[in-house]
Formats: sequence, C-alpha cells, structure tokens
Amino acid sequence: MDAASALSRGALDVIFNDPDKASKLFPVPVLQCLQVKQMAPSAQGGDRFRLVMSDGQHYVQTMLATQANHVVHDNKLVRGCIARIKQYTPNNLKGKNILVILDIEVIESLGVQEKIGEPFAVDSKPAAQEGAIAGGDFYGVKKEESKTQPQQFQQQQQQSMPSRPANHASSNIYPIEGLSPFAHKWTIKARVTSKSDIKTWHKATGEGKLFSVNLLDESGEIKATGFNDQCDAFYDRLQEGSVYYISTPCRVALAKKQFSNLTNDYELTFERDTVIEKAEDQTNVPQVRFNFCSIQELQSVEKDNTVDVIGVLKEVGEVGDITSKKDGRPFQKRELTLVDDTGFSVRVTIWGKSANSFDAPPESVVAFKGTKVSDFGGKSLSLLSSGTMTVDPDIPDAHRLKGWYDSAGRNDTFATHQNMASMGNATGRKEDLKTISQVKDENLGMDDQAYYTIKATIVFVKQENFCYPACLSQGCNKKVTQMPDGTWHCEKCAISHEKPEYRYILSLNVADHTSHQWLSCFDDSGRQIVGRTADEMMELKENDDNKFMAAFEEANCKKFTFRCRAKMDNFGEAQRIRYQVMTVTPLDFKSEGTKLDELIKQYENSSL
Repeated sequence: MDAASALSRGALDVIFNDPDKASKLFPVPVLQCLQVKQMAPSAQGGDRFRLVMSDGQHYVQTMLATQANHVVHDNKLVRGCIARIKQYTPNNLKGKNILVILDIEVIESLGVQEKIGEPFAVDSKPAAQEGAIAGGDFYGVKKEESKTQPQQFQQQQQQSMPSRPANHASSNIYPIEGLSPFAHKWTIKARVTSKSDIKTWHKATGEGKLFSVNLLDESGEIKATGFNDQCDAFYDRLQEGSVYYISTPCRVALAKKQFSNLTNDYELTFERDTVIEKAEDQTNVPQVRFNFCSIQELQSVEKDNTVDVIGVLKEVGEVGDITSKKDGRPFQKRELTLVDDTGFSVRVTIWGKSANSFDAPPESVVAFKGTKVSDFGGKSLSLLSSGTMTVDPDIPDAHRLKGWYDSAGRNDTFATHQNMASMGNATGRKEDLKTISQVKDENLGMDDQAYYTIKATIVFVKQENFCYPACLSQGCNKKVTQMPDGTWHCEKCAISHEKPEYRYILSLNVADHTSHQWLSCFDDSGRQIVGRTADEMMELKENDDNKFMAAFEEANCKKFTFRCRAKMDNFGEAQRIRYQVMTVTPLDFKSEGTKLDELIKQYENSSL
C-alpha cells in the first residue's frame, strides 16, 4: 500500500462534524503530518508541540499530548510522515477546530512524503480557493474566514465531542489532557492522587473555605477545587487513592500556577450540580505519575519551580513549631535530608499533618511529587500542600536507589550545591581553581566581588560564637532575642517563638601547600563540615562539653573543595576583604588522582 491510499480521506470532516459516526467509520484514522512546531515552554517547564495533520482532503491544527512527545524526541514524527492516530479528542477553541492527539504511531514503512493532495481547513468549503494551502505556506498561520454562521458557531461550541479511544470506541470518557473551557459536556475517569486539608479564610468582605484534589488518568493530571458548599458536599466523598467519574457541570479555567504543582494549563472548579461517582473498576487508572529530577540536577533548576524528587532518607529532623507571618497561625514543620546516587544531598521541608505524622525510619526511600525549589541559603525543597510523599514506593527508581545505598551509598559522603548555578552566572566565567596564595596575590575582592575555588584542609575551627538563634518562620532566618518570659522574639516578623532554630556562622582557617586563609561559613556549609546541625551542637555544648569540643576536633584535617566569594566589607572604620564559603564538597580522591595523572602526562609530553 502506498502512502496516498493509506490516508483516511474524509476522516477529519467526520470527526468534527459527525463525531458519533467517527468511531465506527474511522476508529484509528491515518493522517499525514504537514508541520511540527515546538511551542513556547510554560512556567512549569516541559515541551509542548503543535502539529498540522491532513487526511489528504482536509487539514487541522493539532496539539500533541505530553505523554506522546517521545515520537518527536525520537525524530519519528517529522514533516511528511504518515501516522496512525490511536487516541484523540476533538475540541473547538474560539471557533477553531483543534485535535488533541493522546496516542500516535508513526508508520515508518511508508517513509516521508511530499504533501499529499491539496487539503483545505476542515471547517472551510472546498470551493473557497483562498482556503487551499500552497506547498510553501506556513501551516497554522494561514488567514482564513470561517463560513459558519453565528448561531451555528454557538451550537458547535456547545456540542459535546467525546474522546475516541481506538480500543474502546463506545467510550464517552474524556481524557484529562483534552479538557478545555470550550468542551462543555464531558466525563473524566480519574484517580485522586492527593487531597488537601480544608482551608478557611476570613476577610472584611466575608469568609469561606476550600479544598483541592489532584486528579490523574493515563493522559495527564489536573487540579480540582471545591469552595464552601462544594467543600461540604465533596470533601468526605473524594478519598485519596480512589477512582471516580466526574461529570459536568464543572468549570474549566486557566490554572493558577502559583498554587499548583501540576503542568496542566487548566484546572477544575466543582459546581453545585457537578456529578461525582465512585468507579467500580479501580484498577485501570495509574496510581501516580512521577517526573523525577536527580538531586544533582537541582543545581540547574530555577527558584520557585516545582519538581519531583526521590532519594534515600539520610536524616530526620524534629518537628518544629512556626507561626505564619500572614495571619499569626501556628503550624508545624520537619526537615528531612535526602541523598541519591549522584553524590548530592538536599534538605526537604514538610509541613502540617505530614510533619507531625511522619514516621519513616532513616534509610527508607522516599518519593516526593510537587516540591518547590528554594535557593535561600542554598538549594532546598519544600513540599507543597498539593504535593504527595510516598515511602518505599514499588517503582524501579526506588529499587535502584535501595540497592545502591545498601551496597555502597551508606558509607559515601554527600555534597550540597547551594547556589552553584547562580554563582556561575554571576562570575561570567568558569570556576577556576586557584591556590590560596593566588587568591591573595591577585587581590580578589578588592575592586569587586569575585568567586573562586580552592582545595584546602581545615586546620582550625573557632568554637566561640559558632551559631546564632534564628527565627522559625518560613524564609526568615533572622536573629531572635530571648525575652524575660523565656520566649524568643523576631523583630522582623513581630512574633515570638518558644524556642529558636540555631544556625551556623562558622569561622575556620584552611590551608593548602601555598598559604592559609580565614573563611566564614553559613548553615548549609557548616552542616557539611561539622556533620551535625547547629541545634545538635548547642545541645552538646549545654550538656557535654567534652563531646562538644571533640565534634569540632573531628572537623580538623578534613580536606574539601571550597567555592568561595571574596568581597570588601567594612569592619568598624577599617575595610578588609571577607572570604565567604558558598559551597563545600568533600574531595573525590579517585578523580583527583586521575587529574594529577593527566597533569604528569602533559608535563612529560611537553618535556620531550
């Protein structure tokens, strides 16, 4: 069979104008790809592609669902190829027909062809010659006038266009990926992957409450929110992990990305007559979908983005009480430390009930979906209220990490990567390795702040004033003052805490083979150097002075790679350069040996 005869001629006209017959006449339409164009990335990241597909008689603009992106990434879906559309859903957006492709298979045996036929836009009449596409035209930018009358257009917008899965032609279940404000009658079958607590608000204009759920099917995810009466009606009905049919009326609107950890451009709002029914079949909907970012890769993720991360639980902090700066309400937080086989660690903060009920032991594998990236004082993560946390999930990534940790990772040392990406941008140059004498001889920091890297050994750590009491409010970290009643007051937040969180401000002397230098370190670097939190060190200082001094002694003679900033500071009436540690990484002696071997070879070759 040649490519031209393989096309499902007339399929697009039937799909959009007689959808009830489409599943019978064209269960798996075969179309030609006339254009592939990458769309501008969304704030949440991820590639999106716009296509133009033709059946030889008509063409239509098409959106490729993200789960089908692999056909583009693998260079299979290209201009001129022939493909089977295995699952799709038609939509009408502002009077324009759009086909959302959920599953596509390129027929590689038919090769890449020139444009077959002279297709017209599916909503145009063949007699309108201006609707024809010339071979060199840019598909999707062609100017065309709709021939549909206003009344017909309104009816067309309101028409239900159900999904047509190839293997279930009678289904009227919409895929989540196909939902839009212009598809007014639909039913989705989705699993509740997370459910928030009920949140209340009190304003001068009134008060109310809400809750939200994340819904998942095989095509994608979407957030749904219930306010007030809908909160009362649906909160107990929707249970995390269960599968439901959800049917219109249910409002679809543009997503407020700042309140969601999902990449969907839309979100749902439950209405008074929204229909929610528990599905009898609970098995054929995915449990959860992760898109993991390794801990090392976090250094290239921008602040405020959301990521999924998985790692081995190295440390579990105690629950701390925090007061909200917005409304003064107390809530709880707990800090966890995750590591993975990239050799990096990251601090993850969990909140509220998750913090209180967390009982996973160290060395468990924990997967987080929907964590927000922060770069305050170094890269760290915070689990959003819409995010989820799974301990020891039965997935390949978890099994791989468990095997790695049991065989080798338990005895590894791990690096942090606070601000590594931003520092590279700030310097505008590579992280040149220098000796301490070079730093001094080049007067780094004298005229402007400068960044540099040294490999050095710690020879002394000052034990006096090694930390300060900090505010517990999220994102604050300002110094707090102890009051006569025993509480700790933060002037910035204007609130008091029962206890502070101690944070490192270490001063240490390091040396290499050329000289020595005093460096200042903040909390993340201090944890890496001392191997304990500042809270733990304060407890030792108060209860066991010998162990306190021994802990600092253990830091001496350790070798690290220090990424530092040199900057002129004022100390009273004098000016002097201050050297601050931005990141600290244990030396990898194997890689260092390899580098030395290369240097020796270069020297020997240059001497010949």
